Amino acid sequence: MPVTVTETRTLEQLRQHYDVERELADRLRHATKEQRRTLYSEVYDELFKRVPLHPQHTNKADPARLAADVAEKMEIVTPFLDQDAVFLEVGPGDCEFAKTVAEKVARVLAIDVSDEITRKRELPENLQLVISDGSSIPVEPNSVDVAYSNQLMEHLHPDDALDQLRGLHAALMPGGVYICITPSRLTGPHDISCEFDREATGFHLKEYTVGNLAALFRQVGFAKVRIIFGGRGKFMLLPAWTATIFENLLAVLPHALRNAVALRPPFRWLFGVRLAGFKS
Repeated sequence: MPVTVTETRTLEQLRQHYDVERELADRLRHATKEQRRTLYSEVYDELFKRVPLHPQHTNKADPARLAADVAEKMEIVTPFLDQDAVFLEVGPGDCEFAKTVAEKVARVLAIDVSDEITRKRELPENLQLVISDGSSIPVEPNSVDVAYSNQLMEHLHPDDALDQLRGLHAALMPGGVYICITPSRLTGPHDISCEFDREATGFHLKEYTVGNLAALFRQVGFAKVRIIFGGRGKFMLLPAWTATIFENLLAVLPHALRNAVALRPPFRWLFGVRLAGFKS
């Protein structure tokens, strides 16, 4: 959960969120793989209960902000959709984006570790919420046209990242695409710890660069990996190496200067980790 310029909580409220999230994140960091099968769901349920001002609770009270967020996501995924598509979102949160996609496609699968946020929300008939253990993708192999995650990969324990990528690759039909959006390690941290630390110590268990995440995509079998470059409704697909070259240059800059460069358009469209992996 990146803290943005629209943050309205007091420092005391941010500290309370930080303390709770770091405590729970440390449970995940030090847990065994077997323990994490149930722990993801437990810690996120506990977070949302213990942090009543968490943005996933409060953002739903701001319709304009919610609509803008959904519209921005739709700009990226719409070129990949058609009315017969099966769409899968991992980490759907409040499901508002998944509900919008459901208006454009035949079926939506929303995979999450917790149903705490989606309780008491009305979901369309062609949207199915699926509870996962945090790394597996419990859907039929070769059944999904477009898979998508946004602000999800960084929440996985590093040991689980490859497992989830393998599961997503298996879930996709031949020719299918996985769109993965995650904050860049080079401009982080992007979780609640950005107010207090220089490295991610909350629920961002690992933040990535284009280079190291693209390498994981290739490792699990994605035949082609591209960055989604652009903004304001205009996008193109570029080879991942075009971002990797500039990431290597960016990494040598001091942290403050690195952010000053990388967080401004058009550079943030290059350095933001927005990958499209295609299955052969």
